[in-house]
Amino acid sequence: MSFNAINTASAGLKATQAAIGVVSQNIANVGTVGYSKRTLTSVAQGIGNSGVSIGTLGRAFDAASLKQLRMETSGSAYTGFLSTVRTSLDQLYGMPGSSTALDGVVNDFALSLQSLTNDPTSAPARATVVSRAANLASTIGTIAQGVQDLRSATESQLGSDTAKANDYLSSIATLNTQITSASDEGARASLLDQRDQAINGLSAFLDVQTVDQRDGTVTVITTSGMTLVDRGAAATLSFDGRGALDPDSAYTQDSATRGVGTITATTPGGSRVDLIASQAIRSGSLAAAIELRDSILPQAQRQLDELAAGLSRSMSDRAAVGTVPLDGTANALDIDLAGLSSGNAITVSLKDAMGVSYNRVLIPYSSATPPSVNRADLSDPNAKISMIRLTNPTTDLRAALQAALGSEFNVSNQPGAAAGSLRIASNPAAGAPTLLGISASVTQAANPTDFQTGKPQIPLFLDSRGKGTLYTGSFEGGSQLTGFAQRITVNQAVATNTAQLVNTASNTLASDATRPQYLYGALIGSSRTFAAASGIGGVDAPYTSSVQDFAQRIIDTQGAGAASAQSLDEGQGIALATAQARVASVSGVSIDEEMSKLVQLQTAYSANARVLTAARDLLDTLLRI
Repeated sequence: MSFNAINTASAGLKATQAAIGVVSQNIANVGTVGYSKRTLTSVAQGIGNSGVSIGTLGRAFDAASLKQLRMETSGSAYTGFLSTVRTSLDQLYGMPGSSTALDGVVNDFALSLQSLTNDPTSAPARATVVSRAANLASTIGTIAQGVQDLRSATESQLGSDTAKANDYLSSIATLNTQITSASDEGARASLLDQRDQAINGLSAFLDVQTVDQRDGTVTVITTSGMTLVDRGAAATLSFDGRGALDPDSAYTQDSATRGVGTITATTPGGSRVDLIASQAIRSGSLAAAIELRDSILPQAQRQLDELAAGLSRSMSDRAAVGTVPLDGTANALDIDLAGLSSGNAITVSLKDAMGVSYNRVLIPYSSATPPSVNRADLSDPNAKISMIRLTNPTTDLRAALQAALGSEFNVSNQPGAAAGSLRIASNPAAGAPTLLGISASVTQAANPTDFQTGKPQIPLFLDSRGKGTLYTGSFEGGSQLTGFAQRITVNQAVATNTAQLVNTASNTLASDATRPQYLYGALIGSSRTFAAASGIGGVDAPYTSSVQDFAQRIIDTQGAGAASAQSLDEGQGIALATAQARVASVSGVSIDEEMSKLVQLQTAYSANARVLTAARDLLDTLLRI
């Protein structure tokens, strides 16, 4: 009996001592990032389970909580980066209503035109118009460059984040190998902690999930199904960054034409996968950076390009609109297209036999071959496109339109009207669609110094490409719209001779307010159609408003976008904190709990020691008999 007591007490001492060691380790690692609380399982043994032995060393964790934590970590990294950049983007436009904000600068320009309207003879008023116009052009350009700087910074961030994510993948694969060969339970638990921490870190860059394998390793895959780590083998992530970006820098799947970097995963077998083209990344900071670089920031650039184009053409273009012929000709519209320039698109609104309305856009060009047209550069990206070549807009316009529209329509000169005044009639016998309307924005100046045309329009703003060219919306040599926000400038010929703001002809009176009144109305009152790609009018919906109103809508849109991103990030932060607390409640170390265990173990240790002492005394007594 004494020997049984000694054996039982000795085993109890060993088990208690081991448990005290585990508790001590837990207490020593309070606050250690990635440390999971250790547990020790005791096993009953002996006759009637009267003894005890040390069982297995384990980690306290909940797989479901860990999975949720990784999902929320990805979401928080996504919303955090999105909110940071969108807030920076919103700040580029200035405090709404302030004199230096975009809307304030537009309003100042409008007020200067109004003042000139009241007193066209005032040289200071004319100089103020030029100064305010230059300030507006400069402000638009500065904001647009800020947008591209954010894109370039995002491109750089993609490179650094991809490198960090690749390091995590390599680390996870290495830890998988070490875990399979670890024989010491303590060392294995430490390796498991390190692997969990590496996976948690990886989830901040992209959305991942894990599949446990029988040998203790894990397979890491994206939520889209792309395998990144399989046991001891990991894919290699790389990013071929382009450095500083410009408005023409865009993502395409063709590496020869792609102007930005892409993330490529190279499998251990050597196959390469473009993770952006395959849309394999759906959350995390990488997903946010891709969305910002390729969608949100380019749209902000497009809004500014549209504003610059609208500003320039509102000053220099005449709105041509089809009207019903006065002679009563049916199924026809008359329109004056005199002076039509390359890029001055003509929009023909039609309705087919099924009652479906659609637009047909005729784009004039003068080069030897038709230029490439990106549908996103049109006001209506769903319109049918026809190219019309103009070698001489005065004599070739009618024939060019007839060739473009085909036999369903008849294009003729308006009876008794000047050159360029055309009549477009549908041909019911040929099954032509119903003609609903025709419109175009026709640039009136023939060159940057063509001021005295007898018309109120004036090329006040130019494209700084070259030494200053007219902005007509041309597609020759690339879209003139793309990046125009950075290139818009005040016509130096007007700055040199501000009287051109008033003189529509050589004999114009200095007090004639016709041109100033037109310019003022064109800015604040006349409606223009801005492309659906700007996102102001909604998905695939062009937006029609004055230039002044469009500038205000840009500010409103960016402010709302920043506020929405911040709200989303705050909500995601709460979700992440909840997930972290849930994991900590299971895997974290509580000092109070561990100290309570330590007191219990000390009591158990003392009890086993007393049993051992009593058994020793009993044996000594027996031996003395």
